[in-house]
Amino acid sequence: MRHNKKFNHLGRKKAHRDAMLANMAISLIMHKRINTTTAKAKALRVYIEPLLTRAKDDSTNSRRVVFSYLQNKEAVTELFREISQKIANRPGGYTRIIKTGFRLNDAAETCFIELVDYNENLKKNDAPKKATRTRRSSKKKVEAATATDNAAEAPVEEASAE
Repeated sequence: MRHNKKFNHLGRKKAHRDAMLANMAISLIMHKRINTTTAKAKALRVYIEPLLTRAKDDSTNSRRVVFSYLQNKEAVTELFREISQKIANRPGGYTRIIKTGFRLNDAAETCFIELVDYNENLKKNDAPKKATRTRRSSKKKVEAATATDNAAEAPVEEASAE
C-alpha cells in the first residue's frame, strides 16, 4: 500500500530519483535556469528549496549537509558564495517555473525552472507600472482632481486676503 506517500516518484526507483534530482539541482545552481518537464521541475523545487534555505547560514554543518545531497564541490561553492548572498533577504520561493508548452516527441509538458533573483528581464517587469487608464476612469479622476484642486485653492486665497 502507498499510504502517506504523496510525492511524485517520477517512474523511478529511489536511488535513480535521488541521483536525477541531485544532478538537476547541480545544473540549476551552475546555470541558474534549466529546461525540463513540469513534473520533474515540481519535484526539483521540493528538493532544492530546503537546500537554498540551508545555504543562507554559511556554517560548516550547513555546507556538509548540502554537500551530502549534491556531491559536487563546485556547485556547493557557487551556492554558498554567490547565490546565498542574492537570496539572503528572501523569505522563501527561490525558484520560478515557467511553462513553455508541449514537447514534440512525446507531448510531455515542458517548462523552465529558474532561480528568481537571477532573471534580469523579469526583474524589470516587476517594477511598478503606471495604471492603464480608460476613458471612463480617467474622466472621473480628472473631474475629482480638478474639484479637489479648486477646493484646496479657495481657502488659501481667503487666508491671504485677511
